[in-house]
Amino acid sequence: MAVVAATEEKKVLHGKYELGRLLGHGTFAKVYHARNIETGKSVAVKVVGKEKVIKVGMTEQVKREISVMKMVTHPNIVELHEVMASKTKIYFVMDLVRGGELFSKIARAGRLKEDAARRYFQQLISAVDLCHSRGVYHRDLKPENLLLDDDGNLKVADFGLSALTEHLRPDGLLHTTCGTPAYVAPEVIGKRGYDGAKADIWSCGVVLFVLLAGFLPFQDDNIVNMYKKIHRGDFKCPSWFSSDARRLITRLLDPNPNTRITIAKLAESPWFKKLSLTPPPPPPITINEEEVWVKEESMNAFHIISLSEGFDLSPLFEEESRRKRGEEMGLRFATGRPASSVISRLEEVAKAARLSVRRSGESRVRIEGDKVVGRRGRISIAAEVFAVTASVSVVEVRRDGGDAVEYDRFCSQELRPALKDIVWASTAADSQTTTVA
Repeated sequence: MAVVAATEEKKVLHGKYELGRLLGHGTFAKVYHARNIETGKSVAVKVVGKEKVIKVGMTEQVKREISVMKMVTHPNIVELHEVMASKTKIYFVMDLVRGGELFSKIARAGRLKEDAARRYFQQLISAVDLCHSRGVYHRDLKPENLLLDDDGNLKVADFGLSALTEHLRPDGLLHTTCGTPAYVAPEVIGKRGYDGAKADIWSCGVVLFVLLAGFLPFQDDNIVNMYKKIHRGDFKCPSWFSSDARRLITRLLDPNPNTRITIAKLAESPWFKKLSLTPPPPPPITINEEEVWVKEESMNAFHIISLSEGFDLSPLFEEESRRKRGEEMGLRFATGRPASSVISRLEEVAKAARLSVRRSGESRVRIEGDKVVGRRGRISIAAEVFAVTASVSVVEVRRDGGDAVEYDRFCSQELRPALKDIVWASTAADSQTTTVA
């Protein structure tokens, strides 16, 4: 019997959920409003095509996300009620979260009052603490992944980049570089391994700063400069922060993970323990189906860069703009392919050009010439893949040595044409996923 059976006007999923109108769609999924026939409760059903998941190499990612969400039931986490499947599709039945992203609330208000910020932060820490107790590390905590329900309560969403204790290497650390640049802990960028719980705490500190300030603690037009500020813990609290808030944020955004505050110590801090005096925020006055949360697969490039102005994906390839500015030419582009697929493609291009290839980890590769060309020796090219979301990565290619003219020729004539088909492209379902101009 088919999983989805047609009725006169509606479709019924597994004899249990009556599917309603389409709420949104993206590259890999469609999200529908649905009603539990037995209870009458509204839910969201995300429908993912199996073929697309397999094609982009996301099978293990999807399995991991399902496993994680089943482990972390909590009032402040979006609940995955159940997962069903047919021969061609996977159905995720989740909470219908109507209040939108916390990011939108900050964008409208500019910044929040301390009582309101404290309430959201307390709920966030409660959810994160539960995750860590289950051996789950979110790794992409930011206001865009914090949703609000009808009662104004916070719900943590999008576990697409999460990791489990089983993913730890023999040194007891995680090593995958992922997350949103402006919220990533310095040790994650450092690539020498990191404690997932401590990295999440750093991201929580950035979230708290944004709630109270209305802007990011680490900002720069150049992503490299922004990373340098993150490594140094170089930020300033605005004058309107209370002394207790300043002290707490300074301990949350400690660039040394070994001395960074823990959740246990955080719970004892004066600012955190203070009861919020303001009542819960009221639900939105009017809610239509268009405003209901549609997350994950509707992700586009504008969501990816989110608050991080330094994470510039423009243009698709940067040769012309860099030449005009007299800068070293390099490539940076977004892709829906996993790191392994991108690295394999780079290896193919290098071998076709008779260049040697040397991998460095799962997401880095070095391409080198075997002969001296020009005045500056053998060409050497470094390429790295950064996971930004569960389904989007950013690839950066740069000259690491050798002649600039030879590097220019290789990028223009060999690399760029060979990579065109894996570059994130616009589709009718996702009209804004081209790189930002």
